Amino acid sequence: MNIVALRPGLSPARVWWLAARPATLAASVSPVLVGTAVAAHQGGARLLPGLAALVVAVAMQLGVNYANDYSDFVRGADTPRRVGPVRAAASGVVAPGRVRAAAFACFGVAALVGTGLSLATDWRLLIAGVLAVAAGWLYTGGPRPYGYAGLGEVFVFVFFGLLATVGTAYVQELRLSPLAVAGGCAMGFLACAILVVNNLRDIATDAEAGKRTLAVRLGPRRTRSLLVALLGAALLCAPAAFGLGLAGRFVLLPLLLLVQVGGVIRLSAATDPKLLVTALKRTAELEIWYALIWTIGVLA
Repeated sequence: MNIVALRPGLSPARVWWLAARPATLAASVSPVLVGTAVAAHQGGARLLPGLAALVVAVAMQLGVNYANDYSDFVRGADTPRRVGPVRAAASGVVAPGRVRAAAFACFGVAALVGTGLSLATDWRLLIAGVLAVAAGWLYTGGPRPYGYAGLGEVFVFVFFGLLATVGTAYVQELRLSPLAVAGGCAMGFLACAILVVNNLRDIATDAEAGKRTLAVRLGPRRTRSLLVALLGAALLCAPAAFGLGLAGRFVLLPLLLLVQVGGVIRLSAATDPKLLVTALKRTAELEIWYALIWTIGVLA
Protein backbone atom coordinates (compact mmCIF):
# COMPACT_ATOMS: atom_id res chain seq x y z
CA MET A 1 0.00 0.00 0.00
CA ASN A 2 1.17 3.50 -0.80
CA ILE A 3 0.26 6.88 0.63
CA VAL A 4 0.65 9.62 -1.94
CA ALA A 5 1.77 13.12 -1.05
CA LEU A 6 -1.28 15.27 -0.53
CA ARG A 7 -1.31 18.65 -2.23
CA PRO A 8 -1.37 21.58 0.23
CA GLY A 9 -4.79 22.94 1.11
CA LEU A 10 -6.70 19.90 -0.17
CA SER A 11 -9.61 19.40 2.23
CA PRO A 12 -11.30 16.05 3.00
CA ALA A 13 -14.41 17.25 1.13
CA ARG A 14 -12.27 18.01 -1.90
CA VAL A 15 -10.63 14.58 -1.68
CA TRP A 16 -14.04 12.89 -1.64
CA TRP A 17 -15.15 14.95 -4.64
CA LEU A 18 -12.05 14.11 -6.66
CA ALA A 19 -12.38 10.44 -5.72
CA ALA A 20 -15.92 10.51 -7.13
CA ARG A 21 -14.23 11.25 -10.47
CA PRO A 22 -16.76 13.83 -11.64
CA ALA A 23 -15.51 13.59 -15.23
CA THR A 24 -16.74 9.99 -15.40
CA LEU A 25 -20.26 10.86 -14.26
CA ALA A 26 -21.04 11.56 -17.92
CA ALA A 27 -21.06 7.77 -18.31
CA SER A 28 -24.05 7.55 -15.95
CA VAL A 29 -26.10 10.65 -16.82
CA SER A 30 -25.76 10.49 -20.62
CA PRO A 31 -27.36 7.06 -21.23
CA VAL A 32 -30.33 8.00 -19.04
CA LEU A 33 -30.81 11.14 -21.12
CA VAL A 34 -30.59 9.17 -24.36
CA GLY A 35 -32.99 6.50 -23.13
CA THR A 36 -35.47 9.11 -21.94
CA ALA A 37 -35.28 10.89 -25.31
CA VAL A 38 -36.11 7.60 -27.03
CA ALA A 39 -39.08 7.03 -24.72
CA ALA A 40 -40.32 10.58 -25.35
CA HIS A 41 -39.90 10.14 -29.11
CA GLN A 42 -42.10 7.05 -28.94
CA GLY A 43 -44.67 8.67 -26.65
CA GLY A 44 -43.85 6.71 -23.51
CA ALA A 45 -41.75 9.03 -21.35
CA ARG A 46 -42.65 9.01 -17.64
CA LEU A 47 -41.05 11.33 -15.10
CA LEU A 48 -40.76 9.14 -11.98
CA PRO A 49 -39.29 6.03 -13.64
CA GLY A 50 -36.88 8.28 -15.53
CA LEU A 51 -35.72 9.99 -12.34
CA ALA A 52 -35.37 6.63 -10.58
CA ALA A 53 -33.24 5.35 -13.47
CA LEU A 54 -31.02 8.44 -13.12
CA VAL A 55 -30.54 7.82 -9.38
CA VAL A 56 -29.63 4.19 -10.02
CA ALA A 57 -27.16 5.10 -12.76
CA VAL A 58 -25.38 7.83 -10.78
CA ALA A 59 -25.27 5.71 -7.60
CA MET A 60 -23.80 2.81 -9.57
CA GLN A 61 -21.14 5.04 -11.12
CA LEU A 62 -20.16 6.46 -7.73
CA GLY A 63 -20.11 2.97 -6.24
CA VAL A 64 -17.79 1.71 -8.97
CA ASN A 65 -15.52 4.75 -8.59
CA TYR A 66 -15.18 4.39 -4.82
CA ALA A 67 -14.81 0.61 -5.06
CA ASN A 68 -12.05 1.07 -7.63
CA ASP A 69 -10.39 3.69 -5.40
CA TYR A 70 -10.37 1.31 -2.43
CA SER A 71 -9.38 -1.85 -4.29
CA ASP A 72 -6.57 -0.21 -6.26
CA PHE A 73 -5.13 1.11 -3.00
CA VAL A 74 -5.31 -2.27 -1.30
CA ARG A 75 -3.68 -3.98 -4.29
CA GLY A 76 -0.92 -1.35 -4.53
CA ALA A 77 -1.98 0.03 -7.91
CA ASP A 78 -2.11 3.64 -6.65
CA THR A 79 1.53 4.65 -6.35
CA PRO A 80 3.17 8.07 -5.97
CA ARG A 81 4.07 7.87 -9.70
CA ARG A 82 0.44 7.91 -10.76
CA VAL A 83 -0.71 11.09 -12.54
CA GLY A 84 -4.33 12.09 -12.15
CA PRO A 85 -6.90 13.17 -9.57
CA VAL A 86 -6.18 12.37 -5.93
CA ARG A 87 -7.56 9.03 -4.76
CA ALA A 88 -9.30 9.02 -1.40
CA ALA A 89 -7.87 5.81 0.06
CA ALA A 90 -4.32 6.69 -1.00
CA SER A 91 -4.54 10.34 0.07
CA GLY A 92 -3.77 9.81 3.75
CA VAL A 93 -6.79 11.98 4.57
CA VAL A 94 -9.61 9.43 4.29
CA ALA A 95 -9.37 5.99 5.90
CA PRO A 96 -9.55 3.19 3.30
CA GLY A 97 -12.36 1.54 5.27
CA ARG A 98 -14.48 4.66 4.85
CA VAL A 99 -13.94 4.56 1.10
CA ARG A 100 -15.09 0.94 1.01
CA ALA A 101 -18.12 1.88 3.14
CA ALA A 102 -18.93 4.70 0.71
CA ALA A 103 -18.80 2.24 -2.19
CA PHE A 104 -21.19 -0.14 -0.42
CA ALA A 105 -23.50 2.75 0.48
CA CYS A 106 -23.69 3.85 -3.15
CA PHE A 107 -24.33 0.30 -4.32
CA GLY A 108 -26.99 0.04 -1.59
CA VAL A 109 -28.79 3.15 -2.87
CA ALA A 110 -28.67 1.78 -6.42
CA ALA A 111 -30.01 -1.58 -5.23
CA LEU A 112 -32.79 -0.04 -3.13
CA VAL A 113 -34.06 2.36 -5.79
CA GLY A 114 -33.53 -0.23 -8.51
CA THR A 115 -35.56 -2.81 -6.60
CA GLY A 116 -38.45 -0.39 -6.21
CA LEU A 117 -38.27 0.52 -9.88
CA SER A 118 -38.17 -3.14 -10.93
CA LEU A 119 -41.16 -4.09 -8.78
CA ALA A 120 -43.11 -1.14 -10.18
CA THR A 121 -42.34 -2.05 -13.80
CA ASP A 122 -40.91 -5.51 -14.46
CA TRP A 123 -39.53 -7.81 -11.75
CA ARG A 124 -37.14 -9.41 -14.25
CA LEU A 125 -35.07 -6.24 -14.08
CA LEU A 126 -34.00 -7.40 -10.61
CA ILE A 127 -31.72 -9.95 -12.29
CA ALA A 128 -29.98 -7.23 -14.29
CA GLY A 129 -29.66 -5.15 -11.13
CA VAL A 130 -27.99 -7.93 -9.15
CA LEU A 131 -25.57 -8.56 -12.00
CA ALA A 132 -24.76 -4.85 -12.26
CA VAL A 133 -23.97 -4.46 -8.55
CA ALA A 134 -21.87 -7.64 -8.51
CA ALA A 135 -19.99 -6.53 -11.62
CA GLY A 136 -19.43 -3.08 -10.11
CA TRP A 137 -17.66 -4.50 -7.06
CA LEU A 138 -15.80 -7.31 -8.85
CA TYR A 139 -14.38 -4.89 -11.44
CA THR A 140 -11.36 -4.31 -9.19
CA GLY A 141 -12.50 -6.13 -6.03
CA GLY A 142 -12.77 -9.76 -5.03
CA PRO A 143 -10.18 -12.51 -5.49
CA ARG A 144 -10.01 -12.27 -9.32
CA PRO A 145 -10.93 -8.73 -10.44
CA TYR A 146 -11.79 -8.79 -14.12
CA GLY A 147 -10.66 -5.15 -14.53
CA TYR A 148 -7.14 -6.44 -13.88
CA ALA A 149 -7.61 -9.02 -16.63
CA GLY A 150 -8.44 -6.55 -19.40
CA LEU A 151 -12.22 -7.05 -19.35
CA GLY A 152 -13.26 -3.66 -17.97
CA GLU A 153 -14.44 -2.40 -21.35
CA VAL A 154 -16.90 -5.28 -21.66
CA PHE A 155 -18.48 -4.34 -18.31
CA VAL A 156 -18.64 -0.66 -19.23
CA PHE A 157 -20.21 -1.27 -22.65
CA VAL A 158 -22.86 -3.64 -21.30
CA PHE A 159 -23.82 -1.85 -18.08
CA PHE A 160 -23.06 1.83 -18.75
CA GLY A 161 -24.07 1.63 -22.39
CA LEU A 162 -26.68 -0.91 -23.40
CA LEU A 163 -28.30 -1.68 -20.05
CA ALA A 164 -28.40 1.92 -18.81
CA THR A 165 -29.88 3.28 -22.04
CA VAL A 166 -32.22 0.45 -23.00
CA GLY A 167 -33.24 -0.01 -19.35
CA THR A 168 -34.11 3.67 -18.99
CA ALA A 169 -36.32 3.56 -22.07
CA TYR A 170 -37.83 0.23 -20.99
CA VAL A 171 -38.93 1.30 -17.50
CA GLN A 172 -40.75 4.25 -19.07
CA GLU A 173 -42.45 2.63 -22.07
CA LEU A 174 -42.30 -1.05 -21.04
CA ARG A 175 -41.04 -2.31 -24.36
CA LEU A 176 -37.69 -2.94 -25.99
CA SER A 177 -36.82 -0.35 -28.60
CA PRO A 178 -34.33 -0.76 -31.47
CA LEU A 179 -33.72 2.99 -31.31
CA ALA A 180 -32.74 2.63 -27.65
CA VAL A 181 -30.32 -0.14 -28.61
CA ALA A 182 -28.72 2.16 -31.20
CA GLY A 183 -28.41 4.91 -28.59
CA GLY A 184 -27.15 2.41 -26.04
CA CYS A 185 -24.39 1.27 -28.39
CA ALA A 186 -23.31 4.89 -28.91
CA MET A 187 -23.22 5.49 -25.16
CA GLY A 188 -21.40 2.22 -24.60
CA PHE A 189 -18.71 3.04 -27.16
CA LEU A 190 -18.18 6.49 -25.63
CA ALA A 191 -18.11 5.15 -22.06
CA CYS A 192 -15.51 2.61 -23.18
CA ALA A 193 -13.55 5.46 -24.77
CA ILE A 194 -13.45 7.22 -21.39
CA LEU A 195 -12.06 4.07 -19.78
CA VAL A 196 -9.55 3.54 -22.58
CA VAL A 197 -8.16 7.08 -22.26
CA ASN A 198 -7.97 6.66 -18.48
CA ASN A 199 -6.08 3.38 -18.82
CA LEU A 200 -3.87 4.77 -21.59
CA ARG A 201 -2.66 7.40 -19.13
CA ASP A 202 -1.97 4.74 -16.48
CA ILE A 203 -0.26 2.10 -18.64
CA ALA A 204 3.14 2.42 -16.94
CA THR A 205 1.90 2.47 -13.35
CA ASP A 206 -0.75 -0.22 -13.96
CA ALA A 207 1.81 -2.55 -15.53
CA GLU A 208 4.13 -1.96 -12.60
CA ALA A 209 1.36 -2.89 -10.16
CA GLY A 210 0.34 -6.00 -12.11
CA LYS A 211 -2.92 -4.44 -13.28
CA ARG A 212 -3.28 -5.97 -16.74
CA THR A 213 -5.86 -3.65 -18.23
CA LEU A 214 -6.67 -3.89 -21.93
CA ALA A 215 -4.43 -0.85 -22.48
CA VAL A 216 -1.52 -2.60 -20.76
CA ARG A 217 -2.07 -5.69 -22.88
CA LEU A 218 -2.34 -3.76 -26.14
CA GLY A 219 0.34 -1.17 -25.52
CA PRO A 220 0.07 2.58 -26.26
CA ARG A 221 -0.07 2.42 -30.07
CA ARG A 222 -2.82 -0.17 -30.35
CA THR A 223 -4.71 1.38 -27.43
CA ARG A 224 -4.84 4.66 -29.37
CA SER A 225 -6.12 2.72 -32.40
CA LEU A 226 -8.82 1.18 -30.21
CA LEU A 227 -9.82 4.66 -29.03
CA VAL A 228 -10.19 5.84 -32.65
CA ALA A 229 -12.33 2.78 -33.42
CA LEU A 230 -14.59 3.37 -30.41
CA LEU A 231 -15.12 7.05 -31.22
CA GLY A 232 -15.79 6.23 -34.87
CA ALA A 233 -18.27 3.51 -33.93
CA ALA A 234 -20.12 5.94 -31.65
CA LEU A 235 -20.48 8.45 -34.48
CA LEU A 236 -21.70 5.74 -36.85
CA CYS A 237 -24.57 4.80 -34.52
CA ALA A 238 -26.42 7.94 -35.60
CA PRO A 239 -26.43 7.22 -39.36
CA ALA A 240 -27.19 3.58 -38.56
CA ALA A 241 -30.34 4.65 -36.69
CA PHE A 242 -31.33 6.87 -39.62
CA GLY A 243 -30.51 4.27 -42.26
CA LEU A 244 -32.63 1.66 -40.48
CA GLY A 245 -35.56 4.06 -40.34
CA LEU A 246 -35.56 4.24 -36.54
CA ALA A 247 -35.64 8.05 -36.45
CA GLY A 248 -35.74 11.06 -38.76
CA ARG A 249 -32.84 12.87 -40.40
CA PHE A 250 -32.16 15.02 -37.34
CA VAL A 251 -30.78 11.95 -35.56
CA LEU A 252 -27.71 12.58 -37.73
CA LEU A 253 -26.86 15.70 -35.69
CA PRO A 254 -24.21 13.91 -33.56
CA LEU A 255 -22.05 13.85 -36.70
CA LEU A 256 -21.44 17.53 -35.94
CA LEU A 257 -19.15 16.32 -33.14
CA LEU A 258 -16.53 15.15 -35.63
CA VAL A 259 -14.30 18.13 -34.78
CA GLN A 260 -14.45 17.33 -31.05
CA VAL A 261 -13.66 13.69 -31.81
CA GLY A 262 -10.60 14.82 -33.75
CA GLY A 263 -9.52 16.92 -30.78
CA VAL A 264 -9.71 13.95 -28.42
CA ILE A 265 -7.71 11.81 -30.84
CA ARG A 266 -5.00 14.47 -31.11
CA LEU A 267 -4.77 14.82 -27.32
CA SER A 268 -4.59 11.06 -26.88
CA ALA A 269 -1.48 10.98 -29.07
CA ALA A 270 0.41 12.86 -26.32
CA THR A 271 2.88 11.07 -24.11
CA ASP A 272 2.55 13.59 -21.27
CA PRO A 273 0.16 12.05 -18.70
CA LYS A 274 -1.16 15.52 -17.84
CA LEU A 275 -2.33 16.00 -21.43
CA LEU A 276 -4.00 12.60 -21.22
CA VAL A 277 -5.89 13.86 -18.15
CA THR A 278 -7.20 16.64 -20.40
CA ALA A 279 -8.06 14.05 -23.06
CA LEU A 280 -10.06 12.14 -20.45
CA LYS A 281 -12.08 15.23 -19.57
CA ARG A 282 -12.70 16.00 -23.23
CA THR A 283 -13.88 12.44 -23.87
CA ALA A 284 -16.36 12.71 -20.99
CA GLU A 285 -17.57 16.05 -22.35
CA LEU A 286 -17.95 14.42 -25.75
CA GLU A 287 -20.34 11.82 -24.33
CA ILE A 288 -22.44 14.53 -22.70
CA TRP A 289 -22.59 16.55 -25.92
CA TYR A 290 -23.49 13.43 -27.90
CA ALA A 291 -26.35 12.67 -25.52
CA LEU A 292 -27.65 16.24 -25.69
CA ILE A 293 -27.43 16.47 -29.47
CA TRP A 294 -28.94 12.99 -29.88
CA THR A 295 -31.84 14.09 -27.68
CA ILE A 296 -32.43 17.19 -29.80
CA GLY A 297 -32.22 15.16 -32.99
CA VAL A 298 -34.58 12.42 -31.83
CA LEU A 299 -37.16 14.88 -30.50
CA ALA A 300 -36.98 17.31 -33.44
